[in-house]
Amino acid sequence: MNRYKKMSILLLVLLMGSCLGLKGPNKKIEFYTLEYEPPQVTGLQPLPFVIRLVRFSVAPAYNTNQMIYRDRSFRREAYVYHKWRVNPGDLVTYFLSRDMKQSGLFKAVLPYDSAFPSSFVVEGSVDQFFEWDTKKSWKAVLTASITLMAEDEPDISKRVLFQKTYGKKEVCRQKNPGALAEAMSRAMAGVSEEIIKDVYSHLKNRTQGR
Repeated sequence: MNRYKKMSILLLVLLMGSCLGLKGPNKKIEFYTLEYEPPQVTGLQPLPFVIRLVRFSVAPAYNTNQMIYRDRSFRREAYVYHKWRVNPGDLVTYFLSRDMKQSGLFKAVLPYDSAFPSSFVVEGSVDQFFEWDTKKSWKAVLTASITLMAEDEPDISKRVLFQKTYGKKEVCRQKNPGALAEAMSRAMAGVSEEIIKDVYSHLKNRTQGR
C-alpha cells in the first residue's frame, strides 16, 4: 500500500470519528400520563350493584404507547422522544375505573381479573386517541365505546343493556406534547363523566323495572 492510500484511509477514519463525536448521546425520551380530578357526580343515590370493568381494547392505529398525531389527511405520525407511559387502553380503563369508584354510585367497581362475582360488566374500546394538528390549533381527540352487560342474565339476547360511543375534542393550550397530555386529560374527564352517568341511569331504570 503506497503512502497516498495510507493517507486517504487515515483521513477517512478521522472524518468518521468526527461525525460520531458530533452526534453525541441519544436524546432522553419524555413520558406522559393523564392527570385530572375525578368528576363530581352529585345528587344521586348509590346503587347496590357490583360492576366489573374489562380492559379496553384499542384501535390498531393507536395501539401503542407512542404519542400519535395527524397533520394531514390519511396520515398518522408518532413523536420519537415523547410517549405515553402506558398503552391508551390501560389509561382509559384505569381512569374510568378510578372515577367510577370515586363517584360512590356503585357498591363496588372491580378489575377485570377479580375473582369476586359481579352484577354487571362494562367492556369497551378506545377508537381514537391522538393529536389533530391544523394551522389554527392542535386538538386532543378521544373516542371510546362501551357495552354494559348483565352477568346474571340467563337469556343471552337480554344480556346487553346498552352500547354507546363517546367522543371529545379538546384544544391544546400550546403546541407541544405536554399540552396534548393536558388536553387529553380534559377529554378523558368529560368522557368518563358521561359514561358514569349513563351506566348509572340504565342500572337505576333496571331496579325500578323489577
